[in-house]
Amino acid sequence: MRPCYFLFGEETYLAEEFIREIKTELISPEDQDYNIEKFNLENDSWMEILDLARTVPFFFSSRRIIVVNIPMSKAARLSPNQEKILREYLSAPSSHTIMVIILAGRVRKSARILKIFSSFPSSAVSMMELKPLKTKALFIWIDKELLSLGKGATSDAKARLVELIGNDLARIHHEIEKIAAYVGEKKVIERDDVNSVSGWIKSFYEWEVGDSLEKADYEKGLLVLDSLFRESVRPEYILGLVAKFFRDIFLAKLWLKEQEMDKKAIFATLKPQIKERFGNFYTTKFREFFLLVDKFPMKVLKHLLAELEQIDLKIKTSDLSAQTMLEGFLFDYCQFRRKKKVI
Repeated sequence: MRPCYFLFGEETYLAEEFIREIKTELISPEDQDYNIEKFNLENDSWMEILDLARTVPFFFSSRRIIVVNIPMSKAARLSPNQEKILREYLSAPSSHTIMVIILAGRVRKSARILKIFSSFPSSAVSMMELKPLKTKALFIWIDKELLSLGKGATSDAKARLVELIGNDLARIHHEIEKIAAYVGEKKVIERDDVNSVSGWIKSFYEWEVGDSLEKADYEKGLLVLDSLFRESVRPEYILGLVAKFFRDIFLAKLWLKEQEMDKKAIFATLKPQIKERFGNFYTTKFREFFLLVDKFPMKVLKHLLAELEQIDLKIKTSDLSAQTMLEGFLFDYCQFRRKKKVI
């Protein structure tokens, strides 16, 4: 064990896992209710945290675990005095304290706070970047979560889970727990199990996003976007829901022009969840969809899809806020629909 661990990056669930591992290693099973001491530099100071770190713990364990969360704003404003007392402590850290310092968010490699902690030898400070897991690493992590619950899953089931949830580990963890409870004694989770428990998420989001765009309801659209981002739905998925609305209209116009399918076949292909047996609901949605198809010129649709492609590129290559960009797109689109702006 190192006296200090500095964890930085976007996937904070990895930090939670790491703290649980330390707790398991240092604290006996009968004392797992031991209270880890947590601080946040929004309200606490380095002085009081480090003073506590130097004191000997009284209860349960000969080792103390202190977790310090650093808000990004505080990381950028570390005063010379704060740096001094931090360096003094890390130069001679307490032997009975394990300190875990967490800086959540995207951190530039040139950030001053990284340079401070990296200046100490690895025997004093261990640095870990909390990178979002992708592809192979993500599926290995999912297998580990499943195994902890005595379960396995088919490749198709895991791929479907990632398609619905993205790579947010906290949300995947909660979904896996729900799916494991749903399947009961069944050992291997299949795609249908994932759809039964988690599939509603995708259809609900698609419906809410599509409805706000169909009605050009800016206020509702803002609320839907805010809800999605607060629930940590990945930006690429949200962008995909918005793009799907316009892509469906684009495809319908194209297929009608090329006379590949009639309107009923097009609607069944693009809106398979809305069945003819739904009666008046089907009739209303059918009519509203093709009113939009008739209303949108191809040139405008191409422009909107090109704008969304640019937002996608910026999400992947810059630090710009995905939520702000999508809210701006929504505003321009609703203004256009209300004839207040020409795209």
